[in-house]
Amino acid sequence: MAAPAPPAPAAEEKRGRDPRSGWMTSLQSLAVTVVIAVFVITFLVQAFQIPSESMQNTLLIGDYLLVDKVVYGHDGLWGPLLPYRDVQRGDIIVFRYPVHPVQHFVKRVVGVPGDRIRLEGRRLQVNGRPIEEDYAVYSARGSRGERFPALDSPASHIDAEWWHEMPRLVEDGELIVPEGRYFVLGDNRDQSLDSRYWGFVPRENVIGRPLLIYYSIGGPDGAALASVGNGKLSYFVYRVTHLLDDTRWERTLRRVR
Repeated sequence: MAAPAPPAPAAEEKRGRDPRSGWMTSLQSLAVTVVIAVFVITFLVQAFQIPSESMQNTLLIGDYLLVDKVVYGHDGLWGPLLPYRDVQRGDIIVFRYPVHPVQHFVKRVVGVPGDRIRLEGRRLQVNGRPIEEDYAVYSARGSRGERFPALDSPASHIDAEWWHEMPRLVEDGELIVPEGRYFVLGDNRDQSLDSRYWGFVPRENVIGRPLLIYYSIGGPDGAALASVGNGKLSYFVYRVTHLLDDTRWERTLRRVR
């Protein structure tokens, strides 16, 4: 008696694997990666580049930061699970510039709500006590910031609204920080446009705290810059060809303190 014939292969086996399944899997993986990246950038961290010398020598022009956007989150359903905390005196923060909110600034918090601020002879006083600031840098020349709050005639770079608001907040020569506001200064005191000139940072303007310098690159010196010329293409070529030489390796992957 003849053995029964083997079952016919399934239609899928006859055709082989659908070639579309491979690129569909790749497309799904890419979509998941994009969603995760968007979530991280939107809710957890944000890249930020230092554009000015106002925070030298803590942060330098050419430092690229990752900003922690979670640390100052508001309490709520996730409060017990996430490491939220209040902005503290001494924190470096990234925030939307109150005068032009589309701009982002980075400064150090020296006054929290209720604090009484005075700058006298390059010495910061908070609540009547001098604060040791080993991070602060002053130039040799004098500065209006060395005697704050000074209610004399405003300079052209002082915000007019802040100039009219400040006298109401000054008591016994000290500026009182109101609720929901922060007083910030740049570490490079004579090269910083900060709360002395435009006022407080509202709590809602705070974006987060710099966490890490993930990359840092210096600029060409004077002689090298002169050899580059004025063209954008020439500068781009210079940057590409000198990338390894100009990278500040000692600052890369450094925590911000």
